[in-house]
Amino acid sequence: MGTIASNSSLPVARAFWMRPKYLLFGFIGLMFAYVLVTSESFLIDANHPEWKHIESFKWWLLPHGLAAACAMILGPMQFSDRLRLRYAKLHRVVGRIYIAGTFVGAPLGVYIQYLDEQTGFSRSFTIETALQASLWMLTTGIALAFILNGKVQQHRQWMTRSFGTGPLIFLEARVIFGLTGVQSPAAIETVVWICTASSIFVADVVLQVQELLRNRPQTAKARAS
Repeated sequence: MGTIASNSSLPVARAFWMRPKYLLFGFIGLMFAYVLVTSESFLIDANHPEWKHIESFKWWLLPHGLAAACAMILGPMQFSDRLRLRYAKLHRVVGRIYIAGTFVGAPLGVYIQYLDEQTGFSRSFTIETALQASLWMLTTGIALAFILNGKVQQHRQWMTRSFGTGPLIFLEARVIFGLTGVQSPAAIETVVWICTASSIFVADVVLQVQELLRNRPQTAKARAS
């Protein structure tokens, strides 16, 4: 009876520590939907004034947007244990697409921001974009190096930092723009600087909370035994 009770409690305990991860990515999904409706809806409206703003660099924006969107949409799939264990080949393919999206989308984003200086944005904003792009590519490169050396745990940690310094900044900033009504170039730049500066810290908080919740069932089992 004791063995049966102990084994039957494992799925419940496992579900407990996994639940926050699903809540987190559910929240990210809501952010994505909000940004799609409030910030990116001009893509299906040929008369939207945003087209005039991006007229000078729209053909650079196309490959940047496609590459970054692939990274944003496919990135969360890399954190699925079920996908990684059951469909290892698909996991690797998705990872390669994410890496390609990073190393195409990040430098193009810097160039687009440089072109956007003509519309009133400052050189310091271009510097911020270069810093963010560098962080995104650096964390992604470190994650790639770890998995090539068979270091799965470290790979996952750096993939979390990669997602936090790339796609998540894009979503965070635009949610803040939408909720606060920020429109001036100076205010936009300030928000993005804050998001970039805190990105590694936020990613590490997520990692520490996940590790704490992961170890809780083991601690409870040790105390019970």
